Amino acid sequence: MSLAIRAATNTDASPVIDVVSEAFLNDPTWSWAFPDPVVRRNWWTFCIGQALRYPWTFTTDEYETVSVWIPPDGTELSPEAELKVPGLLADLVGSRAAEVGELLDRFARAHPRHEPHYYLSLLGTKSEHRGRGVGIALLEENLTRIDAEHMPSYLESSNPNNNHRYEGVGFVAVTTFQAPGNGPAVTGMWRNKR
Repeated sequence: MSLAIRAATNTDASPVIDVVSEAFLNDPTWSWAFPDPVVRRNWWTFCIGQALRYPWTFTTDEYETVSVWIPPDGTELSPEAELKVPGLLADLVGSRAAEVGELLDRFARAHPRHEPHYYLSLLGTKSEHRGRGVGIALLEENLTRIDAEHMPSYLESSNPNNNHRYEGVGFVAVTTFQAPGNGPAVTGMWRNKR
């Protein structure tokens, strides 16, 4: 599949957030963390705003699908943003802030640190374009860029229904963890450099 793909900039933030918010509307893990879709959108706004510090967020021209990557020398959040997380969680989820914070800590602990890699933070497709292969086509294009640098990549699959899609482009499960209280399972997946 041939797609017109470009790097997103800060001017694309709102439509990129729209796509991610819609794509993760029924995601088991993120629905557990932020049951209110409006609150979840606020979380994505914070995270995507941080990711746009790097030229590794991609979209198609009509925002059919988006991918949000953190490069090997990058961090998901700046040090200043990291300090805001506890207060933000308190604002977003109130009494559940510690529980959601623990989920975020589990993501961080599971993340491999043994070698530099690209990290796929988010991949989402608008509902009317799902099932047409545009999300995987975007991912394959991104992986071609990463392969040209001979770098590995990592992602967390927050919905087990998507694991086979990632396996189809070379990712393998390397870890699993659950949200607190026997919550939804998350699969960490690694793709070796090529």
